[in-house]
Amino acid sequence: MQQFVEATPGIRLWTEQRGPLDAPPLLLIMGAQASGLGWPEPLVDALATRHRVIRYDHRDTGRSPWAFAQHPYRIADLAQDAIAVLDGLGIGRAHIVGMSLGGMLAQMALADHPDRLLSATLISTCALSTRPYTRPDGTEVPAADLPGVSPAVLDLWARPVEDHGLEAELDRRTEHWRILAGDQLPFDAEHFRTLERRIIEHTGRHTTNSAHGSADDSGMLRTGELAANRIPALSLAAPADPVFPPPHAEHLAQVIGNTRLVEIPGMGHALPPAALPRLATAILAHTGATAPSRPPAA
Repeated sequence: MQQFVEATPGIRLWTEQRGPLDAPPLLLIMGAQASGLGWPEPLVDALATRHRVIRYDHRDTGRSPWAFAQHPYRIADLAQDAIAVLDGLGIGRAHIVGMSLGGMLAQMALADHPDRLLSATLISTCALSTRPYTRPDGTEVPAADLPGVSPAVLDLWARPVEDHGLEAELDRRTEHWRILAGDQLPFDAEHFRTLERRIIEHTGRHTTNSAHGSADDSGMLRTGELAANRIPALSLAAPADPVFPPPHAEHLAQVIGNTRLVEIPGMGHALPPAALPRLATAILAHTGATAPSRPPAA
């Protein structure tokens, strides 16, 4: 079931729901410049066996408005959009799953709207906290000194994106996923090419933009609020992640209260077919430990 919800006046976000409407709601929050269709169909279907799964297009992605140039916004506004989706669908509380930038938006929801959440799962992201990471030997590493984005990814992101037609754009996006996926699991190029072709058909254009990279990212830290968190949270470690490499997931589990750590072997900064069964199992085990029998009213 697809529908649009109003995030703010004039900004209507595309949403899709799957699974029983009376099942516990689960909101999927994708990363920067990523449509909600970036969540692979097999994963959505697996989660929908136990949940009312909602995914949506951020502003400037998919079928939601592409209007950053006329109406600039902050990253904090994208975090509020997630709550607006719940409001628009009449959902009082939900489980949330966020990947990359979506994991940061999920942390902001944990800090600012804990009364709206049942649980949170964080994938391939970094902590919105200045608290240091403590190594197994007890030594501390300042949060700012944790490993950064790999040179291969930085090189790819530095290249200008030029329009050479649909197939060339599919080539570029597939290569992007190859680098993001890391080198520990087999890379299924056809899976990611098909995924991006569906996203382009859904969006109605093959061009892209850099709105999320241009958005004001000030005021995102939630150090104290995350330390005091009591909502059950899960940090999924991706050992081959070239964007937020180890120990970012471990750091999340240390600085966000009530957070467990589970590793998805071989996973990088992508959702490849080989990782989806373990990913679904981990998420469902986490939500199953906290899910009410029926969703709360808005």
